[in-house]
Amino acid sequence: MFKPVAPFIAAMMVAGMAHAENVEIYVVDMLDNIQDGYCLDIAKGRGADANPDDGLQAHTCYSPSGEVLVDQAFDPDQFADGVLYMPEFDVCVQTTSTEAGAAPELADCDGSDAQSWVFDGEGTIAPASAPDMCLTLTGETRTGRSDQNQMIALSLQTCSSDLTATQTWSNRTAD
Repeated sequence: MFKPVAPFIAAMMVAGMAHAENVEIYVVDMLDNIQDGYCLDIAKGRGADANPDDGLQAHTCYSPSGEVLVDQAFDPDQFADGVLYMPEFDVCVQTTSTEAGAAPELADCDGSDAQSWVFDGEGTIAPASAPDMCLTLTGETRTGRSDQNQMIALSLQTCSSDLTATQTWSNRTAD
């Protein structure tokens, strides 16, 4: 027979689950990446030294270091609200246009339509106002401090089965 949990125990269980661990958002297909795939990342700087004003890119995932670094860290609790939120920098991903080729950017969170996304943690990421436009890896791979640091630009493109490899995203914590 099912026995109800005491109210104070239930409250403690809910409080313990109220804040999920930050995650990195990565493209499921490895594509040409030689390490652990491509993650959403602040374009310049590393870790706490990154500057959100420099925009967003896809970059080699850092989680093999044993943690999700802050410049690739998103709060998964916000996904259900349609928000891609980077807590260390207190910024949200937004788009200034839903036209093909528009690049996502980072800005102070304001609850605007430009910051509302459709992403449940698995699959495509699209502006809520244009669900047929998917966040897509675009352009050529380039390298950074070493050949292991690979980067690719991001833009909105029409969602397409032909682009599944560059439009399908997931999330994970550090291993």
